[in-house]
Amino acid sequence: MPTLAVMKTTIFDSPASRLHAVPPGHPEHVGRYEAVRSALLALPGCDWVEAGAAGMPDLARFHSAAHVDRVLSACAQAPDGEWVALDPDTLVCDRSAAAALGAVGAAVAAVDTVVADDGGAGFVLARPPGHHAEPDRPMGFCLFNTIAIAAMHALEVHDLASVAIIDIDVHHGNGTQCLAERDGRVFFASLHQAPLYPGTGGEGETGLGGNVLNCPMPEGVTGSQWRARFETQVIPALKRARPDMILVSAGFDAHADDPVGGWGLRSNDYAWVARQLAGIARDFSRSRLVSVLEGGYDCPALGRSAAAFAGALSEA
Repeated sequence: MPTLAVMKTTIFDSPASRLHAVPPGHPEHVGRYEAVRSALLALPGCDWVEAGAAGMPDLARFHSAAHVDRVLSACAQAPDGEWVALDPDTLVCDRSAAAALGAVGAAVAAVDTVVADDGGAGFVLARPPGHHAEPDRPMGFCLFNTIAIAAMHALEVHDLASVAIIDIDVHHGNGTQCLAERDGRVFFASLHQAPLYPGTGGEGETGLGGNVLNCPMPEGVTGSQWRARFETQVIPALKRARPDMILVSAGFDAHADDPVGGWGLRSNDYAWVARQLAGIARDFSRSRLVSVLEGGYDCPALGRSAAAFAGALSEA
């Protein structure tokens, strides 16, 4: 019996992630990037690409001009060694814009590469996260919605007919759902804890003719319960959607050790879901899969989980 070829996996690294400084004690600090980077460097078989910054046309595919101006102006106005608050949780320093533009640039490069190579997995190693940022509002540590911009790049620049965005962060990707609610070419699915920030993502939020699937679950969910919900709801919906590319908001704050969420996932659960997604991508999306780092606030657990996820992709 022939053996399936493994999925080529490339890490798209944005070193500008180090530039986004936050006040002491803030959970979204540079140590997150360093923990994931160290863990991924230990993986065999992954290629590495150092990505550059996104341009204004990239941002404009999802965000309003007023939003972009507000974020960039706040960064420019931040005094050296101090912060400007865009909301109580979302702060920027004078170099935060470079980090956020680097994250978007890495995601756009990942989409370009996966399309050009006619398949493969890209993992975007960058911060700050993005999935809470709405078209005209930064929030929840997020300045620009990296994965929504990447999805629009795939649709508008590469003329893909459809994309699917799967959000496995413990928090609902409210900003990304905004994209699906205005563009029927996007299928969006989210498994998230509820009640929990940002308070969106009810099962009744179904988008345009059912292109949004929300799977809220209460505190205390175990890995086996999470897998069962993914297997019975997300996988069948993905197969029905038959997307030309799969994008993943790869948040790892559903881990049992994470201080922000209240679920009980472990690293092997993230390896499992990576294999499931790689299989769907191979069957329906010409093996085109791009994952973007979102949350995860216990650095050791975050590093292990991200490595388990990316390692499973490279072996799928």
